[in-house]
Parts: sequence; structure tokens; C-alpha cells
Amino acid sequence: MDGFARRREMKKQNILDAALQLFMEYGVQKVSIAEIAKNATVSQVTIYNYFESKDNLVQEVFKYYVDQIWQEQKRLLQSDLPFSKKLKRIMFGKTQISYGLNEKFFQDLMKDYASGQSYISEIYENEALPMLVAFFNEGKQQGIVDSTISVEAILIFMQMFTEFMQKEEVASQLLPYTEELTKLFFYGIVGRSQDEPGDD
Repeated sequence: MDGFARRREMKKQNILDAALQLFMEYGVQKVSIAEIAKNATVSQVTIYNYFESKDNLVQEVFKYYVDQIWQEQKRLLQSDLPFSKKLKRIMFGKTQISYGLNEKFFQDLMKDYASGQSYISEIYENEALPMLVAFFNEGKQQGIVDSTISVEAILIFMQMFTEFMQKEEVASQLLPYTEELTKLFFYGIVGRSQDEPGDD
């Protein structure tokens, strides 16, 4: 990459960073191109040259945001942490990029996801899903995950749970019950049998 291309890429990165920061704080609708330009220290014309419209910029910001979250999750899945600790962080841990997230931005992101043509769906199907399937199969091999439960059922349950936990008002209320909810996820309301292996 030559100097011109590098500078161009850095400028685009600055615009994405500035837009994401403002969208996360105020939501997509309340932020103008003028405000993004000011935060990125570029002209509005520059933003339109790079992205053509605010709608295109919003889509690029969604992709940028999803990529950052997925990179965090991928590092976690590929880490040397024990299976149960990885799962607990996936279920309860907020990613660094999601702190200070505006509810309106989250709603905009979920609306885009619900469209069926979202970048989130693309990342999930092509990258996250194969890694999660391998992750839960590993848990079965270690005797931590019940071999009679399909990975598909686990993924559906986990998705329902994490979507519920991502609501800010819910997460703050359930924080004192994290350990109990973890046990419920692993063992249900009946609990673990004496002859079953531990989760650490």
C-alpha cells in the first residue's frame, strides 16, 4: 500500500471511528454528517466522497462494529481458558466495544439484523457458527456438555438468553444472579448429578 492509499485508508478509519462513537452515544438518527465530519476533522464533502450517503455510512459503521465484536469473541473462543469459563464470558461478558452503547443504536442494529440481509447474519453463518459448533462439540468430548442435547438446541437457547441479557435494564437487574444463572444454564433446575463431571 503506497502513501496515498495509506492516508486514504486512515482517513476512512477516522470517519468510521467518529461515526461509531457518536452513534453509540446518541443513536443513528440524532447524529448528522456535519457532527461526524467535525469529530473526524474532515469536511462533509470528504465523507460523501468516501461513502456517498449517510445510509451507506451507517451500513459501513454496522459492519465495522460487528467486526470488532466478532474479533473479541473469536479471541475468546481460541483462548486457552477452560470450556466453562469461555461459555460464561460469552453469555454474561460485555465486549469492550459495547460499553456505553445507546439503546437506540442497538435497536437500529437489530432492525438491520432482522432484515435478513444483514452483515451480522453473514458473519454468524460463515464464521461464528462453525466455531461455536466446534466449541460445543469440544464440551461434549470433555463430558461437560450433555451428549444427548443437540448443538442446534444449545445454540438456539444461548441466542435467546444472550439477546435477553443484552438489554441494558435486564443486565443490570440480573447482575447479582450471575452465578445462579450460570448454574441454571449448565445444569437446569434439577442440578448436577453426583456422578457428573465438574465444569472447571
